[in-house]
Amino acid sequence: MDTRQKKRRDGTSGVVTKNNIVYLRERSIAMLKKDLILRNPLRILGSGDREPIKEGEFGGVLAKAGVGKTAFLVQLALSNLLRERNVLHVSLTQPVRKVCLWYEEVFHNISQEYELKNASELWDTILPHRFIMTFNVEDFSVAKLEERLNDLTEQGIFFPQLVIIDGLPIGDESREPLAELKILAREMRFPIWFAITVRPEDALEPAHIPASLEPLSDLFEALIGLKAVKGKINVMVMKGQGSEINNVFLDPATLLIKNRE
Repeated sequence: MDTRQKKRRDGTSGVVTKNNIVYLRERSIAMLKKDLILRNPLRILGSGDREPIKEGEFGGVLAKAGVGKTAFLVQLALSNLLRERNVLHVSLTQPVRKVCLWYEEVFHNISQEYELKNASELWDTILPHRFIMTFNVEDFSVAKLEERLNDLTEQGIFFPQLVIIDGLPIGDESREPLAELKILAREMRFPIWFAITVRPEDALEPAHIPASLEPLSDLFEALIGLKAVKGKINVMVMKGQGSEINNVFLDPATLLIKNRE
């Protein structure tokens, strides 16, 4: 056994083993995760320990093009990764490397914001809980997604507990594929969050569902809106729990979700 003597303050000596060092490191990372979870503004999305959407339910992040939907979803994913929940990120518009860069950039900004000392070790512990899957948007179908998911689960590679779908066009002809996705989510027991680009003429206001999404709103249990106003990106609840989220915003410089002072 590899040991070394460590002198205590009272002058006595104790033995420090590799196992002790590993335990202390793991405990430090666990405490760091807990601290970040408690400080995360997204906690107010849910109710207590309850997630804002349950297995088989849909959530949507609504915004006009380029306002910050992907950054918001990545932070939602990181919030779950810190809880050691498996997150499947499905991108229909960006390659795997680009999606990875989103996570790395947002995590780096979080590390800077909270002055994390063990950021690289923390990053290494959450990565095994993330899986990125990409499709060309024109080739995407629920059947193809189900086939890929079955490949992962049947081989014991990855079992998603949360799915994020970024880049799926949602409009007048979306009811059938969304209904199929709803069935898949219920059967495989995970919630799905979508990035939804609204039309330029759509009004984004708290507790108000934009006209273009109204025909499909019954499929969604939670809808969060992002709206650029006076140099900040306001975050608002359009449907579901968490009215207090109206007190947070997305910082345009770092794309981090922050509490209003």
